[in-house]
Amino acid sequence: MATMENKMMRSSVACACLALVVGWMPLASAADGPAATAPPRPESTTVTVVQPSDVPAPRLLPACAPGKCPFPGQKVTVIATRSAISVALLEVKDEYEAATGAQLEIVRLPGVEHYPTIISDMTNRTGKFDASIAGGWWLGDMVAGGHLLSYDTFYDDPRFPKWNIDDVLPGPRNLLSYGGKKYMVAYDHDGQVMYYRRDLLNAPQHQAAFQQKYGYALAVPQTWAQFRDAVEYFNGQDLNGDGAPDHGIVLALQPGSQGMFNYMTLSASFVVGPTNSKLYWFDPQTMEPLIKSPGHLRALELFVELVKFGPREMLTWNHGRGWDHFLAGRAAFALTWGDLGALAQQPGSQVKGKTGAAPVPGTHEYYDIAQRKWVKTEAVNRVGNTTGASWAGVISRYSKAPEATYFLLALLAAKEKSAVYAVRGWDGVDPGRRFHFLPPEGTGSLEPYLRAGWDEADVRDYLGAFQRSFSDKQQFPYLRIPGAYSYWLALDLHLVGAASGQLNPAAALEAAAVDFEEITIRLGRERQREAYRTSLGF
Repeated sequence: MATMENKMMRSSVACACLALVVGWMPLASAADGPAATAPPRPESTTVTVVQPSDVPAPRLLPACAPGKCPFPGQKVTVIATRSAISVALLEVKDEYEAATGAQLEIVRLPGVEHYPTIISDMTNRTGKFDASIAGGWWLGDMVAGGHLLSYDTFYDDPRFPKWNIDDVLPGPRNLLSYGGKKYMVAYDHDGQVMYYRRDLLNAPQHQAAFQQKYGYALAVPQTWAQFRDAVEYFNGQDLNGDGAPDHGIVLALQPGSQGMFNYMTLSASFVVGPTNSKLYWFDPQTMEPLIKSPGHLRALELFVELVKFGPREMLTWNHGRGWDHFLAGRAAFALTWGDLGALAQQPGSQVKGKTGAAPVPGTHEYYDIAQRKWVKTEAVNRVGNTTGASWAGVISRYSKAPEATYFLLALLAAKEKSAVYAVRGWDGVDPGRRFHFLPPEGTGSLEPYLRAGWDEADVRDYLGAFQRSFSDKQQFPYLRIPGAYSYWLALDLHLVGAASGQLNPAAALEAAAVDFEEITIRLGRERQREAYRTSLGF
């Protein structure tokens, strides 16, 4: 295992950078073109329990008159991951071409090929691709290399479709800019929340049994200690009435996939707190890894314990397989993205009307890394998160048609389209803007969700959970520096070692810290330090 890890860690950042694909994967043989604009059908490696419903996005722009098109004869080429996250691109192609006079070419590649292809194009300054629907963690490599064009000069220009960056809630809005300049055009807004079976928590027999066993009332967990008890209690019980024992929790822990995201979400409140808003990954002065702090260790110890209350097979599951387990009614809790709440409303779901959601739990004590001491809090210490990719459009500095490119990305960001993308769920686009959420904090309404078939109690919980998480004053510090995925992959592989019992938690974090230091040395300590400080707003 050590040999494999070392080999993977010394490989290029590009090699595995897109093992994470948040969204459904359409059939590998599906054609890219007009015929592919129907809802993608999931394949066996992702969600199979539910099927997508038909909720079309509106057409906003009329065709331009001959001689009056804004970009006649220009060509825009966009690269995106061949998954549900790029379905909206296919939908908007005809509208865009008719409204602008430009030609749109969409190149959809498997996840593991997307990042290597676009970063190679940028590094070589080829300019084959004008834009990418990129992951948020790519910005460190792209901006540090001088490969992106800021859209600051286009944003308020009336020639382009209008969208409002201030509609994006504070957490995900922070990912759209870097070093004070706007680079990512809003599209998908990722973050993780706690999903739970509302019917189970409200059942009198479970409430009585839980009270007797743990000495306090069964309710939506507010702290990780309460979460741990609830997960243990439901593990091994029949949760869907089929006579077979089910599980307290489901996590997707396939090596090289997204286990580190689950850990980031869980560990945040053990490290980040009122006296420490940013120190989690590195010391911003020295780039010394902080990943083995006592707060990180306590979080990993809990993480390893929680794994015992889920199916053993989830150590090899990707996100789709994990979502299937919850959608089939076989788990009481899950920590994951907005996709699961939306998929729970689709035909075939066994948990529609039963799926509650809330911000992830917190702690009453966190480890302040700067002060090197544990700090107790009277209120629950919660930390919002933008864990995930938060897919968004970026413009290559080498684009030969930058204005036509921004026009496309702004059209995808338009309120009327974004509202539909977030409602239907199967397109991989998660909510994050004020018009996605309900008053008084938001400006949206229940109507589009109910029209799309959502259960009212489910959608109220769902929107409330994401609104509170994305608006929390405390936000998990997203890593956006060169080599971000190399650091994450190192962490993930050692987390899997701890979760499987091959490493104890302390040894796993020590090994991760060693790998972090090796990556920093390889990429250049001063370069990494400068990028890290810029990414944190120092």
